[in-house]
Amino acid sequence: MTITLIDLGLYAIGLLVLFLTPGPVWVALIARAMSGGFRSAFPLALGVVVGDVLWPFLAILGVSWLVAEVNGFMTILRWSAVVIFVWMGISLIRSADRQLGQNSKLTAPGAWAGFAAGLAVILGNPKAILFYMGVLPGFFDLTVLTTMDIAAICALSALIPLFGNVVLSLLLHRARAIIKSPSAVRKMNLTSGILLIAVGIVIGLT
Repeated sequence: MTITLIDLGLYAIGLLVLFLTPGPVWVALIARAMSGGFRSAFPLALGVVVGDVLWPFLAILGVSWLVAEVNGFMTILRWSAVVIFVWMGISLIRSADRQLGQNSKLTAPGAWAGFAAGLAVILGNPKAILFYMGVLPGFFDLTVLTTMDIAAICALSALIPLFGNVVLSLLLHRARAIIKSPSAVRKMNLTSGILLIAVGIVIGLT
């Protein structure tokens, strides 16, 4: 392997910060957990894993090809990662009062329905691959990655969000009142926004 445990640790922190940012997967998990509890939400979390492995894998292959063809492309992508994180952080802070919604289409009963919903949520967002194309070069030198490196990155990309989604699913039934509280949602969005900006700054300085 060419990447170190420190590299993977920093990437894991980045993934954790991204998980803490409310998005389509959160909305889907909340919708299913509110309607059917953990048994309904867990299959959705498993469906999301498929995309969490596929998107970074495709991004690595695509970026590696572009790096070989375009001089200075790695530098461009590194600063793109900085811009993406900072922009997401600022956007979250600006919309801190926006409430998390629910989508009744995601609440169909059954394990397979939950798995399909998770797959649809993660694969139905083509911006994910563009995100990984911009972020991964900020953590790793994609020009020297080995098969083991790629496997480790994809595994981490799946395991961190999966762990977070499982924990979130388990806690949702206890946190219904909190989720509906405007002040709590605002604090969560502000904290996530600040953390995203901090990750962007760290990438820019390293």
